[in-house]
Amino acid sequence: MRIDSHQHFWRYNASEYDWMQPDWPIRRDLLPPDLAPLLSHGGFSGSVAVQARQCLDENRFLLGLADEHPLIKGVVGWVDLRSDRVEEQLIQFAGHPKFVGVRHVVQDEPDDFMLGEDFLRGIAALRQFELTYDILIYPKQLPAALQLVERFPEQPFVLDHLAKPPIREGVLSPWREQIQLIAGFPNVHCKVSGMVTEANWSAWKPADFTPYLDVVFEAFGVGRLMFGSDWPVCLLAASYEQGLQLVSDYVAPLSPQAREAFFGGNATEFYTLGSEGE
Repeated sequence: MRIDSHQHFWRYNASEYDWMQPDWPIRRDLLPPDLAPLLSHGGFSGSVAVQARQCLDENRFLLGLADEHPLIKGVVGWVDLRSDRVEEQLIQFAGHPKFVGVRHVVQDEPDDFMLGEDFLRGIAALRQFELTYDILIYPKQLPAALQLVERFPEQPFVLDHLAKPPIREGVLSPWREQIQLIAGFPNVHCKVSGMVTEANWSAWKPADFTPYLDVVFEAFGVGRLMFGSDWPVCLLAASYEQGLQLVSDYVAPLSPQAREAFFGGNATEFYTLGSEGE
């Protein structure tokens, strides 16, 4: 099953999506019928929809879409991991077969946010519900992420967007060395996603990404990497097709089995995705 492991949906309104700049063309409703032809053209069976709002209503919204649209194979939602009622929140949603994981927008938090005792307690609660955790951070937060994943060796983690390396500036260190360290933990995977928006939006070249792809493919190996489009955020810098082609060209020398794992098998296994609607 070929899977896009990372994309978003929303019904746009300015108050709930205030992170979008006024001139961004994605400030509009973007829903499964908008994504469906892109997935089909790319040969994908479906996708994993990832939270874009930090509220429990986001889970209801995404799971409602998943109930209506078989192309949504899994939902990575949000709960307040710092709440002393986090288990109650998880119980509300974990019973849904497509609720596969949780994410918090840690990139907007202090660098040591993930090491707070309340947050750590929330992460510990995920295992009893067999849920994954998506790590969304900037490179400066990789040291804290290293401590996090070391504390929870049985918790499945996936690093979103290669931890957003400074592709625009062409800088590799210390991101490269920290990626090598975090990849040393076998419970950590990485999404090859969100790269184009970390580059020069209007003037990027495929060669800009090669050093960063080299690092993650060497560090994680193809068995712990998964493709994600980051649609529709990717539209700020590239079309869906351009982003897919960029990565497809890079993995072209790999074996068919390795490409199959990268473009779906790894995500299916990591998120324990079903095949409804196949």
